[in-house]
Amino acid sequence: MRTLPSRHTTEEQSAANSAALRGAMVGAAKYGIASLALALVGTFISPVYRNLTIQFKVFIQMSGMTLGGWIEADRRLRGYEFWRLAEARRKRDEDVWREWERMVGEKKQDGR
Repeated sequence: MRTLPSRHTTEEQSAANSAALRGAMVGAAKYGIASLALALVGTFISPVYRNLTIQFKVFIQMSGMTLGGWIEADRRLRGYEFWRLAEARRKRDEDVWREWERMVGEKKQDGR
């Protein structure tokens, strides 16, 4: 099977991976806390939730944490991609601006 050449360097891939990993950890923690709070509310209010098995309660808790990790990792990865594209655009604009300044400087030296 033929593989396509990568457009991204290993450093960019590592930075994107670490951004997604940080997002997954933060999201799992945030949604885990929210799931725990909902579990406590459910324990005190709902007899249905109280009668669930511990395994199912753990499953519900882990599902919330997994969902939160997934959502936050995606959000952080999209944010990193947006930042990387904006940075590349800024560098391109700087190069165009330097070239323009060089051309203007040459014209001034020629006396035009």
